[in-house]
Order: sequence, then structure tokens, then C-alpha cells
Amino acid sequence: MCGINGFNFNQPDLINKMNQKIKHRGPDQDGIYCDDNFSLGHVRLSIIDLSERGKQPMFNEDKSLALIFNGEIYNFQELRKELIRKGHQFFSQSDSEVILHLYEDFGPNCLEKISGMFAFAILDIKNKELFLARDRIGVKPLYYYFDPSTNSGQAKFIFSSEIKAILEHPVKREIDNQAFNHYFRLHYVPHPFTIFKNIYKLPPASYLSFRNNQIKIKQYWQINNFENINSEGEIIDQIQYLMEDSVKGQLISDKPVGIFLSGGIDSNSILGIANKLGHKRIKTFSTGFDFKEDPNYCNFDLKMAKRISQDYQTDHQELLISGQDMLNNIEQVIYYLDEPISDATQIVTFLLAKFAKQQVDVVLGGDGGDELFGGYTRYFYSKYASQWQLLPEFLRNNPLSNSLLNHLGKYLKKESLSKKLNIPVGAERYLLFMSQKDNILKEILNPKYFQSNLTHNLYQEKYFQSFTKKDFEKYFMLTDLKTWLVNDSLARTDKMTMAFGLEERVPILDHRLVELSARIPTYFKLRGEGKYIFKKAMKRYLPEYILKEPKRGWFSPVAKWLRTDLKDFAYDVLSEDYCPATSDYFNFNNIRKILDDHISKKRYNLNCLWILITWQIWAKHYLQK
Repeated sequence: MCGINGFNFNQPDLINKMNQKIKHRGPDQDGIYCDDNFSLGHVRLSIIDLSERGKQPMFNEDKSLALIFNGEIYNFQELRKELIRKGHQFFSQSDSEVILHLYEDFGPNCLEKISGMFAFAILDIKNKELFLARDRIGVKPLYYYFDPSTNSGQAKFIFSSEIKAILEHPVKREIDNQAFNHYFRLHYVPHPFTIFKNIYKLPPASYLSFRNNQIKIKQYWQINNFENINSEGEIIDQIQYLMEDSVKGQLISDKPVGIFLSGGIDSNSILGIANKLGHKRIKTFSTGFDFKEDPNYCNFDLKMAKRISQDYQTDHQELLISGQDMLNNIEQVIYYLDEPISDATQIVTFLLAKFAKQQVDVVLGGDGGDELFGGYTRYFYSKYASQWQLLPEFLRNNPLSNSLLNHLGKYLKKESLSKKLNIPVGAERYLLFMSQKDNILKEILNPKYFQSNLTHNLYQEKYFQSFTKKDFEKYFMLTDLKTWLVNDSLARTDKMTMAFGLEERVPILDHRLVELSARIPTYFKLRGEGKYIFKKAMKRYLPEYILKEPKRGWFSPVAKWLRTDLKDFAYDVLSEDYCPATSDYFNFNNIRKILDDHISKKRYNLNCLWILITWQIWAKHYLQK
């Protein structure tokens, strides 16, 4: 895993400054290439081919192409053999070099042949063209700045693995008001936006070409086949084959590999498959909480991880996190995020990555299983609403329907239950479960910065223009995959692990599994406690006690720590004086009341408070002079 940087002019000192800014991503080597038209920079975490031959920028045989690459290509060995048969000469044993030769032969169509997680740039030196690409799912980040009309008459184009490197240039640090509103609704900024004006995320499954002062962006992959596979046995066979193949490919490394292990089915499935493939005594890492008021609070996952690690005889390591640990690391964590992402798990991932890096350079994680196979309770909530709406309206409004509502009350909050059950499918239904409500935002935001319906309109246009109402939950999961997973979950996982030069791979998000999941009917996913078909497929690899455990949300004592270890810090951060650069955006009297109510246990306000705390710390890092 690595970091990449570049821009469309010659300035060696500046490209070196960008490299140093993201040196944490690639502590092993760094390199630059500059000509009259472009500057490229690379910092390397060496995983495949540890020699100097793997150093980047990397060139093809005639040095007409230069590559900088961040990621891993899992099918590089097969591709390498094919390219050698066609006459290509290889200088290294790295997976990166495969991309150069594929691009020589196929141009942008080379992306169709690659299986992996990646963000890379290829400079066509002769034609003065820059080609950037990002993997299908969006595991690896790629940001760019584009200003088509500078004073010199030449467009300015800058790109990097992290925004903080782009900010080494004299660009304006101006908040994008649309992105600001999206963040406070979604707790993240959706692509292609970033929180800064003129800085963008390259969307997943897309490539960008820069030539003659212009950029062109094209999507090269999307899920097209939604035709249901109705054979349970066929689905199970395909899941097992693809999971084994994915885990096998992602265990390839010239550096030590471990597994982030929770008590859930996803990471345990990866361990079970690795064990079946002959990887014994693999290192596993789990985290729990040192919560003095109740030592057993929130540590069920830790106990389950320890039990299965003993059964599979892994080299297991545990990390306990205290409220003081959260306090000591929160500012550093938010600095590494680049832009605000509000999720208390980010500190846990950060500390676990730091802990694991002492022993391994690569870890496998269970990201994506819930989105692909129906693990979150919100999918059940939506399913029950869809079933309710199949009833004729006169029955839904009939007092006799109360018995059904009482049953559904076990799954849905009884508060405003009938309203929730009657929310139509589409963006409105999706955002009911995935966004902060307007009444909360109106309490905390200055009215002049508040934009109503902005996020709804964006999601309706991008993700819900056309879908099949008959199986809306399939599109619900797919939208999570395209939005929340990419811009929240995978983004913070990348930043938190790469802060320590630790590469996390995500076998469940192999694009072939993603394509398969789109063809699995929802009734094979949402049955019982969810992930029915995935659990059936994983019976081959897992003990029964793991499969029988119900889905548990991720719990931490953060809400309680806000009343103890983090209380004074929270009052300081959520004050008007903490970051004057953005103080005009908020109503601090109302925010103080929200914090008071949480401290006194009148209301549970963790989500609202954490999104504000994250924003304030981020703004002080990136906007305050």
C-alpha cells in the first residue's frame, strides 16, 4: 500500500513536500519524476517485491509511460504470465508493473482485467496525458483539485491519495456549502464532493484523463445484472467458491499478514477460510473497552473473538481501550481523516491499527458483509414497511390492524410507527434510516447555512431515478454499498490504518461477490436474523456457536464517556471560542442545551454531539490559522 501525488507543472520541491505530508502511507521508500509538464510523487509501503526494483515512479520498457500506484492487484500473477507470453519484459516482481504493460496493450480497457483495490496514475510522457483510475468498489481513495482558469491561462490540476497533500499547494480552503449540509445530514460527505470547494473525490469504478487543460471522467464498471438466482444451492456454491478464491488471493504478501477479528460472522468467515487454506497460527487482533464502571460492558465481541481464536489456534492479541485513550487520540484521528467523518469507531480502528502494525504489515478485515448480504436491521425495517404497504389503504387505517402494528413494534420504534410504515420507497425511505432529521439540524445550524431537501434531491437523482419497487430492499443495500460504505466506512478504514502504514484488505468486497449479491433475492438474505444465505454458505468454515449468534450492533461506551472522561473536553470543543473560523455556522446556545441534556441523561444525543465534535476538531485543524 502506498500514497500517490501529482500535478501538471514542474516543481520538484513541491512534489517532495506532498510526499512528506503523506509519508505515513508509505514509510519504506519514496520517489519523484518531473518533466516540463508534470510532477509525480510516490511513497511506498512495500508488500510485494521488497527490493529496489519495486520503487516508483515505475516505467515501461521504452520509458514512455510512468506509473504511481496505491493498492494491490490480486490476479497479478495470472496477468503477468499472459503479458510475458505476449512479449512484455518485466523489470520487477511487483504487482504494480503489470498495470503498465496492460495499459500499453489495452489503454483504459485494462481496468476490466484487473481484480484488486487501487488508485493509480499513469503519465503518457510523449502525449502529455495523465490517466487516473480508482477501483470498482472505492476501497482506495483518490482526490483531485481542478481550476480551469488560473491567471496564467493554464488550468491547474492536482491529485493525491489524501487531501492534506493537496493543501500543500496555495489553494483556497473554502467550505463547500452543499458538502457542509450533506455532512450534517449523513455524517459524511458523499462523492464527488469533498468538504472543500474545487477539491473532489474521483468516484469508484471511474477513470479520469487530463490533457490539454481539460479533464474527462468516465465510469468503467457498474452492476448491470439483477436477474435473481432462485436456487439456494447454486447461490451457496458461488459464495463459497468466490470467498475462497478472494481470501486466497488476498493472503499473498511478502510481509506478515494478520486478521482483524470481531465476534461477528464476517471476519470469522475470513479466518475460517484462511485456516482451511492451510494458514495456521495466523495473527489475529481484537479490541474491547476498559470501562471501569462495568468491565463486561460492550465486550461480548471480544469474548467471542477470543473463543474462536482458541478453536483455530491463532496467535491472538487483544487491545483494551479506555476513555482516556479516546481523549488522548481524538484530535490526531480527525487530522488523519482529511475531512469530517462522524463515527466513534474511527478511534477504535486507529488504535487497533497502531497495535497491529507492531507485528504485521497487512490485515484482512470483514468490511462489506452486511451491505452485500443483509446484515443491518435497517433492511428489516424497510422490508416490514414494504410489506405493510402491500395492504389496501382501508386496511392499513383500520383499527383491526393494531395487532400487526404491535408485532412490528418489536422491530420498529413505536414512536411515529404508522408514519414510518407509510414512507414511500425511494430516497425518502432510504434517508429516513440514514440521515439526521431536519428538526435537529435547524436547532444547531445558523439558518443562512441550512439547505432543505438538498441531500434528498441528490440521492433521488443519483440512486433512485429507476428501481424495482417489488424488491426495494435490494436497492437499499446497493445504495449503502455505493454511498455509506465508500464515503464513511471504507474512507475511515483507509485513513486509520494507513496512518501507521498498515494495509487492510477486504476479501468480501471482491467485485465478483458484489455482482453476485445483486442477483441474490432479498428473501435469501433477510430471513430470521439476517444474512441467512451467507451463514448457510459459511457453515463449511465456522463452528455452530458463531452461526447461531444474533446480529449485534457495534457498541462502545462513548455515550457514557461523554458524561465522564470526555465531558470537559466536549464542553470546550462545543463552545463558540474553540474555532472562530466556523463559529458563525452554529447556534451554540442550542448545542450547549443538547450537551447538557445528554450529560444529565434527559436525552440520548450521542449522534448529534459526535457530528459536532468531529466538525469542530476538524475545522480547527484545517481552517483555523
